Amino acid sequence: MRPDTSDTSYVWDMLDAALAIRQFVEGKTFKDYTSNRLLRGAVERHIEIIGEAARNISVGFQEKHPEIPWPKIIAQRHVLAHEYGEIKHERIWAVATVHIIELIDRLQSLIPKTPE
Repeated sequence: MRPDTSDTSYVWDMLDAALAIRQFVEGKTFKDYTSNRLLRGAVERHIEIIGEAARNISVGFQEKHPEIPWPKIIAQRHVLAHEYGEIKHERIWAVATVHIIELIDRLQSLIPKTPE
């Protein structure tokens, strides 16, 4: 369930999109990715969601959590949304298969645990 506070809510959005990306690429190869327009679109859209949510997180929260590469995440969203002719599939694949795993671990630690 999505938390209520705005920063935490945006972190939750980032985590949700990152988990979706991990699921999309599970068992896939780079060739699968480059030859499947639907897969590329899904991954790119969810990277945009991560970047947009990151962009909306307060500067104070970002400063408290420098382990998250906020500027890089936001910059990648900008490229996908505004400079889509410059998309490097190798970079997006690395984000989807390497960096997302690291990001998921870091984001999960920022989500408050709900009482059971």
